[in-house]
Amino acid sequence: MPQALDVDICVVGATPAGIAAAVRAARAGHRVLLTQHTRHLGGMCTNGLGQWDAKSDHRRCPIFGEILNRLETHYRETYGEGSPEHRAAQYRVDRYPVGSYEPSVIEGIFKQMVEAEPAITVWLNVCPESADVAGAAIAAVTFHERSGATRRTAKARLFIDATYEGDLAALAGVSCRIGREGRSEYDEPHAGRLLTQVEHGDAPSLATAGVLNLHTFPMRQGPIDPAGPGTADRAVQAYNTRPCVCRDPANRVLLEEPPANFDRAEFLHYTRRSLAISADIHGKNSYNAAILPGENWDYPEADWPTRDRISRRHLDFALGLMWFLQNDPSVPAAQREPFRTWGLPADEFTDNGHVPYEMYVRETRRIVGRHVLTENDLLPREGLMRPRPFADSIAFTDWYMDSHSCSRDLGTYGAGDDLVGTPEFPYDGKLILTEEFRPGMVPYRCLLPQGVENLIVPVCVSTTHVAWGSVRLEPIWIHLGEVAGFAACQALASGETLGNLDVSCLQGTLLETGGAIAFFNQHREAADRSDYADRQLAACHGDWDSYDLDEPR
Repeated sequence: MPQALDVDICVVGATPAGIAAAVRAARAGHRVLLTQHTRHLGGMCTNGLGQWDAKSDHRRCPIFGEILNRLETHYRETYGEGSPEHRAAQYRVDRYPVGSYEPSVIEGIFKQMVEAEPAITVWLNVCPESADVAGAAIAAVTFHERSGATRRTAKARLFIDATYEGDLAALAGVSCRIGREGRSEYDEPHAGRLLTQVEHGDAPSLATAGVLNLHTFPMRQGPIDPAGPGTADRAVQAYNTRPCVCRDPANRVLLEEPPANFDRAEFLHYTRRSLAISADIHGKNSYNAAILPGENWDYPEADWPTRDRISRRHLDFALGLMWFLQNDPSVPAAQREPFRTWGLPADEFTDNGHVPYEMYVRETRRIVGRHVLTENDLLPREGLMRPRPFADSIAFTDWYMDSHSCSRDLGTYGAGDDLVGTPEFPYDGKLILTEEFRPGMVPYRCLLPQGVENLIVPVCVSTTHVAWGSVRLEPIWIHLGEVAGFAACQALASGETLGNLDVSCLQGTLLETGGAIAFFNQHREAADRSDYADRQLAACHGDWDSYDLDEPR
């Protein structure tokens, strides 16, 4: 066996969170290994997401702000000040998406940030295979190369699991949850198996009234079937491949044929019939319609060959839907023609047939940490504005609790014995809690697994299935990834374990560098206020209930 690479910090998963953690630690002078299971950095940001899913334009942490600045500079310098591309890339709360980008552009930014740090070693196309755990610490992790039989081992003082799957945490024996908790476990109103409706209408009403500086969403939770059992199961919300699509004829690749396993019957009654709407950046947008609820339940704990098969099925389904909408005679010609204005972008994913390298894995494992964030932690307390405060808060949520369907919706595939729901309650597990939700806090303890002292987990954090919907967004993960990097630096400097850190010191570092630990409406204009840090700390200790800096409880 070759000699192991010895570093200070090993970051498994070059997702945006993993990149934030690695860059933050390397800038403090630590030797860092950053690994990724594909040949490309950046997770979903470089795999077709194409937009920031956020409801505020808070820049939340230093590295996220740096990424936004680099994006805006690129589009200003490439297309001109005030161009449609430059405006679309700007991070602004007055529209949704609050900011957009091209996959190749943000991948280039991630590469620049990583390559600028000589202390970072990058291993691509490798997956963690085993963890050497001694007592309450990981001593080393062995990786295998996906394209062959070669194995590599990394020793480190601290480990960060920034994968979407929580694979290192699982290998280290960390307790994890998959699927939905029962309603009674944490007394969550929307937990467990339940059938739902969705209603149209801007929410939350506090945003339309100007009380919350959040962008609204045009849907809200409708009634829920009272007969739903609310029981626990292993269902995770639907995944999809999320191709970037383009309608610029000079840069558009139309499908010449459907996927080899195309089944027309799958799409005849499929209800999510869309490709994209606007095309503000170089004629491109993100295609999000093709989901397969229920076909992803095996993914979280599967080996990589099985995951690859599930991913290929989702890619074929997305391409099949595109072909169907553009070519099938059952689609009225007046609809087919607009669909045919969209194709795959010739200048994206050029080494992969113009389709993403990864699919959108929305939910897998969630560690059982030293605090489990629940739905009730993100709902307002009786008679108060904010949800529960956390003295160890290190980040905030601004996205409502949501979940795509967990199994096939009524009417999605036409007649069949495997359908769930009724005409009145057609969705299994679809949640859009836009009205119920309030911006809440993420305590540091949610990143800390139980029983392993030198591992921190900024992506598969400790939440319930319902609360997960508020955390599972790339801006929040970048925030939590940078927190993990700061925490690792503090632990190495102090000699303390990650669980025994002085959290007030960690919070102070975040606040001093422009990060945030509690949401306030005036975040843009508050950066230079001398009382801004004190107000955030007061909110974390329950001494400032308002979201307005000048209106205390």
